[in-house]
Amino acid sequence: MAEADDDGEEVDLGISLEVVATIVDLANAVQEAEEAKIGDDDDDEPEDDDEEDEISEEMLTDYIDELNEEQQVALIALAWVGRGDYEPEEWAEAVKLATERNVKGDASTYLAGLEGLGDLLSEGVGAFGLAIEEVDR
Repeated sequence: MAEADDDGEEVDLGISLEVVATIVDLANAVQEAEEAKIGDDDDDEPEDDDEEDEISEEMLTDYIDELNEEQQVALIALAWVGRGDYEPEEWAEAVKLATERNVKGDASTYLAGLEGLGDLLSEGVGAFGLAIEEVDR
């Protein structure tokens, strides 16, 4: 996926919007499940709900684990752009540092641990003038 930067040059994000949109959907589902669990103080709740939460997070991490290294690195860099750590014109630097950060291959654990991952990725994509909401799912 490429988008023109301020100099008119195309920036290769290294990942398709469809893949990012899927991860945003999974991350948002995990976050909603966690918020519902926190908001429900009823101790009589069936244990099945706990299993559903684990399955949802496991689905997210499994999906990320199935991506190639370039896609995993792109997700980390997009999350950083979305968080404001980097600007779109600093994409090459963000990717370089994300590659170093992912040397252990634990992108799924790292990304799943980021608060508001879905929002961070949406904001990161938005910084490049793209919108997750426009992706057909």
